[in-house]
Amino acid sequence: MSLDDLPQQPLVETERFDLRPVQQSDVGLLEHYAGDERVAQMTPTIPHPLPPGAVQAMVDRVTTTEREEDAWVMDATKVGGAEVMGAITLKRMDRNQSEIGYWVAPLFWNTGLASDAVQALVAANPMQNDAIFASVFQDNPASARVLVNCGFEYIGDAESFCVSRNAKVPTWTYIKKLT
Repeated sequence: MSLDDLPQQPLVETERFDLRPVQQSDVGLLEHYAGDERVAQMTPTIPHPLPPGAVQAMVDRVTTTEREEDAWVMDATKVGGAEVMGAITLKRMDRNQSEIGYWVAPLFWNTGLASDAVQALVAANPMQNDAIFASVFQDNPASARVLVNCGFEYIGDAESFCVSRNAKVPTWTYIKKLT
């Protein structure tokens, strides 16, 4: 696949911030926030402690032409805010579906940022998906509220391995049908 064949990630604008594609200059701030144990423990894939090079590897993975996942940062510089407040991803699945994942830096918790980011990305539907899935750890009801507030429907319980906890963690699974 050439760069010309790879769909470009769009800039998704909201009044409060933009969702812009992750770039190399984000590595430092992403390391700072993702290195927080409170963030890592609410995601399946962020290790804690964060090993050197982990964020650079993630940035490299989501900016390659063969990527399976698109990633955006929540950037409020247009309104005088922080350059990186969190991240949101869409991972390609089969049958024209994706899985959404997101985290917000603790400094910005309880501000509606996650809900606004999920709502904006779903509305933009950059992959033209028929459905978007999500799962959240059952000990993170705030993240479940984000999904419900954004129109996702609960479809069942499961479990996911959490790298930072080195354990399987019960999850709630959701879907948002777009067609």
